[in-house]
Amino acid sequence: MSEEQEAEVADDEEQAEVEDEANEGLQRGDFIRLDYTARTVDDGDIVDTTDPEVAEEEGLDEEEREFEPRTIVLGEGHIFESVEEDLIGKDIGHSGSTSIPAEEAFGEYDADEVKTVSADKIPEDERYPGAHVNVDGDHGHVETIIGGRARVDFNHPLAGEDIEYDYEIVGEVEDRVEQAQGLISMYIDADLDMWIETDEVEEETVVEPDEDDEDAEPETETETVEKETLYIESTPQLAMNQQWMFQKQQIAQNVIDQLGLDRVIVQETIDGGGMGPMGGMMGGGMGGADLEEALEDADVDEDEIVEELEEADGDEE
Repeated sequence: MSEEQEAEVADDEEQAEVEDEANEGLQRGDFIRLDYTARTVDDGDIVDTTDPEVAEEEGLDEEEREFEPRTIVLGEGHIFESVEEDLIGKDIGHSGSTSIPAEEAFGEYDADEVKTVSADKIPEDERYPGAHVNVDGDHGHVETIIGGRARVDFNHPLAGEDIEYDYEIVGEVEDRVEQAQGLISMYIDADLDMWIETDEVEEETVVEPDEDDEDAEPETETETVEKETLYIESTPQLAMNQQWMFQKQQIAQNVIDQLGLDRVIVQETIDGGGMGPMGGMMGGGMGGADLEEALEDADVDEDEIVEELEEADGDEE
């Protein structure tokens, strides 16, 4: 074997070793639970965290959300790309740190995005420095207000900031219901009961006629098929959630695609124990005794009513 051939073999072996190493550990498509804290590189200001102790130290509102490891799918853009690349090939229990450049995080700071607008475009109770406002569909924060003019910065508050991302891979999520819960929690913060069942469903399919029979028309036949279904028990919190109201089709489709399901069914259960039949109508239901009293109070003859009804029936016949 010539020196050139030996060099080619060595290169191939080295490339194979690199590929083998890359295929070890976590890969794209894996569901994992990730604990993390993100801060700005320059000032160490908190950006986001899943750690309840860090949240308490930083004074974050613990009523707005639960601080716990987040379920993500590697390769689906659920976290910053730099962090995702750092996680590929790692093992459960691994902890690390990586920096995210400003352009990948919240964008570079753009001085042209600081604009002067009429103060009339801002509600009176938001006309003060630091207020977060929406002007002509764009979100920004007020820098100054002088007279009838307001200086508004439409850059993201963290624009131009590099981010330091400390993380720990807590575990891998293999249970499909937990996977579904993790996917949905990326959109909405709601504690939902859900489960997966395989249902038998009747479907109509079109049967194409024989090609030799030109006059024949397509027919339909009913067949029973199995559909793997994710059931979600709806709650008032879910029903009133605006993000769910406007994005439920997208959210459900994402869950179907990621878990290989056939469909998602959101169902609502109404328990008994409320008002009786016709209860609550016109200030409350009316029993037989109440009806008699009402007729007496109204000075109405029951026999006359019966006669009128019988006459009306006779006329219709």
